[in-house]
Amino acid sequence: MATTNNFLTTPTKTPSDKSNTSSSSASRKHHHSSDISSNRSMSEFRNRFEAYNRLQAAAVAFGEKLPIPEIVALGGQSDGKSSLLEALLGFRFNVREVEMGTRRPLVLQMVHDPTALEPRCRFQDEDSEEYGSPVGLASAIADTIKSRTETLLKKTKTAVSSKPIVMRSEYAHCPNLTIIDTPGFVLKAKKGEPERTPEEILSMVKSLASPPHRILLFLQQSSVEWCSSLWLDAIREIDPTFRRTIIVVSKFDNRLKEFSDRWEVDRYLSASGYLGENTRPFFVALPKERTTVSNDEFRRQVSQVDSEILRYLRDGVKGGFDEEKYRSNIGFGCLRDFLESELQKRYKEAAPATLALLEQRCSEITAELSRMDSKIQATSDVAHLRRSAMLHAASICNDVGALIDGAADPAPEQWGRTTEEEQSESGIGSWPGVTADIKPPNATLRLYGGAAFERVMHEFRCATYSIECPTVSREKVANILLAHAGRGGGRGITEAAAEIARAAARSWLSPLLDTACDRLAFVLGNLFDLAVERNHRRNSDYGKKSGDMDGYVGFHAALRHSYNCFIKDLAKQCKELVRHHLDSVTSPYSQVCYENDYVGSFGSAANSIYRFNQASAGSFFLELSDGPTLRNETTKDQENIPPEKNPQEITPGKGGESRDALRECQMTVPETPSPDLPSDVNYGVKKELGNCIDIGARKRHSRIVGNNRNCDNIRGQNGGGFLFGNGDIGLKSGSAYSDICSSAAQHFARIREVLVERSVTSTLNSGFLTPCQDQLVVALGLDLFAVNDEKFMDMFVAPGAIDILHDERQSLQKRQKILHSCLTEFKSVARAL
Repeated sequence: MATTNNFLTTPTKTPSDKSNTSSSSASRKHHHSSDISSNRSMSEFRNRFEAYNRLQAAAVAFGEKLPIPEIVALGGQSDGKSSLLEALLGFRFNVREVEMGTRRPLVLQMVHDPTALEPRCRFQDEDSEEYGSPVGLASAIADTIKSRTETLLKKTKTAVSSKPIVMRSEYAHCPNLTIIDTPGFVLKAKKGEPERTPEEILSMVKSLASPPHRILLFLQQSSVEWCSSLWLDAIREIDPTFRRTIIVVSKFDNRLKEFSDRWEVDRYLSASGYLGENTRPFFVALPKERTTVSNDEFRRQVSQVDSEILRYLRDGVKGGFDEEKYRSNIGFGCLRDFLESELQKRYKEAAPATLALLEQRCSEITAELSRMDSKIQATSDVAHLRRSAMLHAASICNDVGALIDGAADPAPEQWGRTTEEEQSESGIGSWPGVTADIKPPNATLRLYGGAAFERVMHEFRCATYSIECPTVSREKVANILLAHAGRGGGRGITEAAAEIARAAARSWLSPLLDTACDRLAFVLGNLFDLAVERNHRRNSDYGKKSGDMDGYVGFHAALRHSYNCFIKDLAKQCKELVRHHLDSVTSPYSQVCYENDYVGSFGSAANSIYRFNQASAGSFFLELSDGPTLRNETTKDQENIPPEKNPQEITPGKGGESRDALRECQMTVPETPSPDLPSDVNYGVKKELGNCIDIGARKRHSRIVGNNRNCDNIRGQNGGGFLFGNGDIGLKSGSAYSDICSSAAQHFARIREVLVERSVTSTLNSGFLTPCQDQLVVALGLDLFAVNDEKFMDMFVAPGAIDILHDERQSLQKRQKILHSCLTEFKSVARAL
């Protein structure tokens, strides 16, 4: 695989000596034709090499990802990597002094130019394919590398950077070779550098070496045994079989003294057992002295070290070494020729694929340039922009409607949210006044759109039904009850309990209604990003762009702002509506507290209402998360929902059975004298229109409390006067105070049920979902497009936007020109192949 080096001096690419004058004429013709063929081959390689160099420069300048065959030099600190690069260049420029100072890759483009008797080095300008003026002094090269590195790292505020520095060197004594020099591996950051610098260098070098089109040149000094190599495992991670890795053992002269017999040398040179049978490392030594010498003297020293190593292996070791097997892998000259021939072979193999890729990239650049021209032209075509913007806005609105109706695209696993995530990201937190842990069904599933909306609605039900009428102090009861008692009549307890329940409902249920509106608005607000993602994927699948609106950042920002304002307005309107319903149901003129809706035994009326409400809320939402599938097991795990009576009921509150049950519980029960109660002539005998319900209610209250003597305790003169104090007829524990608290709790439950089941649910659905599906596109259209042309164009032509578009177009034109030039050149190379 390696190329044998027959010269110990640096080749100058000059023709071989003239053949013997005694050779025959036929022999001279044969040599002459051989020289012509060799020159033609070298010329073809030179053209191919120059084409790849120009392509590489364009790739670096424009960030193109092109599979150009390249050699990447890797190795630890002080493994001789910098000395090898100087030997390949043919002159010293003190690169070793800046190795610890540079934290950027260095692309060395070495061009063999017989006319360049002194090295001509130029650096490629940053972010450009152009090269600067030649750098004369060798010391200036190191200074340029160091200053460019420091400037970029300060700008990016990083310890290392993968953006390369490109240097082109034309010299009569260097081969046609391109090598990417990487920062050396280190175990510990130097003083003043971040502690993670070694890890960042290793990560950067791995990323540079990972592309399969790159050849790895790994250096390790000879004093390190293969079994204890620090960086060999890192190379195995990149190239496990060393198929594209060239291993170089540097500082080979330090190991020579250990060899005395031939078998020792051959065993070491074979590296058997560590690198595999097909991997043959190169063994190189270079001059150690760093004294200032001329370039000619430096090259002579390099050749002299090669000669001394061979002389020692032949004469200093008993029996010499297996020259037939290992001679082609010993010495710097052999490595240099092998690298040049290997890169030439890779260039030739990659030329057809590179040509095809260039044609593809040129077509893409041309299409991109055409789109840029259309975008610049569209800035003056208001009608075209209006049409494209309207189509895009309508598409977003359609996607929002589809997400509300129920959709699973994009993936809910990625875009959906759990109940806990919704509470956290919305910044709303838990339900105000609720101490219980509200766990609605499917709380752990990632939902969005209509499914998430329904889950929040059910969570609101659970939170509302978990709140009971709060305990009322005796002072409040006395103030309310005495006021009603002084007005006469027989409805003192009922009116007092109702007033307590209304005040509690206004105080405790109002924050829950506001929270429900805010949570629902958050769910709907998230649909904009999902709609944009759906729109983008649909257009990508069909290979088109909806009006080509991708680059108009101002328009997209205005569209998002308009959508958010629409959702905020809906939330504000819904808050006003549900508060209106709360005010209505808690109004003193509302008959909610006096409706005869207690079914069955009077003594279980309060519990029956609570069970009905909780069962209705519990069965409204199907449990789809991981866990038991039986309904009774599901509700048992939900601490806010007691077991329901009828397991066959699927959606109580909406189905026919629930309506029948609700209708039955709202029937007026005729008053029937109970044999358990004594006849009371003074209390409620006189019935006026509308008082029948009141008497029935009072009888139920007494049975609920379980004290048949309540009528005697609360009865007073003139239809029911009440006294509070220490007298015989005072407010006692378990009598009037308990009756009022119990009755207030029943009234509160009734207000809560009517508010949630009859009013709020339908109001929130019609207040949020219906406008999003029917009015969104009109609202956005009026906000964005019902304006004059000047204001409309503000979304598209921001200050300086036209200049930015023209700069992008100019950059694309420049890239197109360079790539077309490379394409033309590679077509010529392909014809020569």
